[in-house]
Amino acid sequence: MINVIICGIGGQMGGRLAHLSLQSEDLKVVAGVEAAGHPGIGRDVGEVIGARQLDAPVVDDLAKVIDRGDVVIAFTAPPEGTVTASEVVGKAGKAMVVGTTGMSEAQVSAFKKNVAGVPCVFASNYTAGVTLLTRLIEEAAKVLGSAYDVEVIEMHHHFKKDAPSGTALTLADAAARGLERNLKEVAVYGREGMVGARKPEEIGIHAIRGGDIVGDHTVMFVGSGERIEFVHRVQSRDAFASGALRAARFVSKAKPGLYDMRDVLGLQ
Repeated sequence: MINVIICGIGGQMGGRLAHLSLQSEDLKVVAGVEAAGHPGIGRDVGEVIGARQLDAPVVDDLAKVIDRGDVVIAFTAPPEGTVTASEVVGKAGKAMVVGTTGMSEAQVSAFKKNVAGVPCVFASNYTAGVTLLTRLIEEAAKVLGSAYDVEVIEMHHHFKKDAPSGTALTLADAAARGLERNLKEVAVYGREGMVGARKPEEIGIHAIRGGDIVGDHTVMFVGSGERIEFVHRVQSRDAFASGALRAARFVSKAKPGLYDMRDVLGLQ
């Protein structure tokens, strides 16, 4: 049995992670973590997610329950909660799965330093589809080359706080690698006003927010006379949660190191 602690237990992803864990035979939720002041603090995880009593406390400090767990899963907003959790995980020598997006470069650097000595899966998207799509985008960019303009469009619900999505950036970076470009140098985030003609090396990234869209991503390769589109649509958060739990199973047996979903799916 793999004992799991979920950071961000009160969020939508935290709830789905807990519910799917309850349906599995090899995963057990032993605690949840939320930010100080959250109404779930001091209650049982089962009560917070609307399930049976689990004898799994919800706390505001991971250090209070870290000894209970084998793997810590973190999907937190704001992202500093994940950075703080990673420090506790690293010191305790536990394993970690992180799906938090919107971290600054400084936060990512601190997080990676904290987990340097433990097994950790870090991914912007935990679906098998996007993991495979990332590889396809890189290969398509290599084949199509500079004759095709690349544009990435992502759509999410109106509650999402960071933009563009981590998945959009991952897909854009895959295209940049295939084209042998540095995304930081060629990314264009939306367009407004007299921006002039599109530069051939640009990779456009556009964010749409509205309603309850779980997550849609489209990567377009636009050439002369044709347009090729790669589309991935998420119909339920369970697609993310199932992948994260698959990562938890993987990382519970892995050697120390930083992994992504390609490692989990054996696509490296």
